[in-house]
Amino acid sequence: MDKASILRSIVAVRASIPDDAFTARTLGTTREGSGVVIRGDGLVLTIGYLITEAEEVWLTTSDGRVVPGHALAYDQESGFGLIQALGPLDCPALVFGDTSKAAIGDPVLFADGLGQTTEAKIVAKQEFAGYWEYLLDEALFTAPAHPSWGGAALVDRDGKLLGIGSLKLEMSRSGTRSGINMVVPINLLKPILDDLLTRGKVDKPARPWLGAITAESNGDVVVVSVAPDGPAAKAGLKGGDVISEVRNEEVGGLADFYRQVWKSGPPGAEIPVRVLREGRETWLRVKSADRESFLKRPQLQ
Repeated sequence: MDKASILRSIVAVRASIPDDAFTARTLGTTREGSGVVIRGDGLVLTIGYLITEAEEVWLTTSDGRVVPGHALAYDQESGFGLIQALGPLDCPALVFGDTSKAAIGDPVLFADGLGQTTEAKIVAKQEFAGYWEYLLDEALFTAPAHPSWGGAALVDRDGKLLGIGSLKLEMSRSGTRSGINMVVPINLLKPILDDLLTRGKVDKPARPWLGAITAESNGDVVVVSVAPDGPAAKAGLKGGDVISEVRNEEVGGLADFYRQVWKSGPPGAEIPVRVLREGRETWLRVKSADRESFLKRPQLQ
């Protein structure tokens, strides 16, 4: 594996988001991370939260050149984002690997746009449910953790791209806590890439969205907070509520909760939710929405 060659394919990403953007409060108005060049014309793959609602995007190459970019697409389901460089990057594209062949224990390299690398191993391939109404059937987890994970490249021993860094989490083993990274597998991009390039999104119906930040505690789904003016807030869902049923079906954890919501009809469908609040049970009817309708659309610079 040639680290120097790999780092030439990774750029630093800096995005500016309007103050009045829907995600500005939670994700900030200045976001920094990394991206990976995946095509010779300057197409860059990153993690989508870096560029959601971005009005300006700047890419910095490994040799210090700064090139403007355009936030081309963001896929809510996978979490991937695409940036098109608006000037020549002159960076080689990384070849895609195959995450289905990656195994627990395999050595990998985590590399970011600042030139930082971490030699790690795959420690798990398993389901991941994120608090922001996000679910991967099989994510990659690596350790030790990279300190600058957002949009960073996970590369296999052959120098091929296995995935894009999304989160840093903590793992507890034998009473010792250590950092691990959650990585979105590159295999999720392959079937949707053409749609993202031609449409800016995947050609399928949007999932219903509630606008609730939730967590799993001892198998219970607990509401942490709700998005202002989102469907959950309008229906009266509050922080501290425990969600026990969706459409008369018992909720068996966070992933099950999401799957039940997503099969409840298209955005706009009314979803009955049973909650436990301060020792009492009540039913709320949440009129779901399309998350995209709350977001500012990127404008070509």
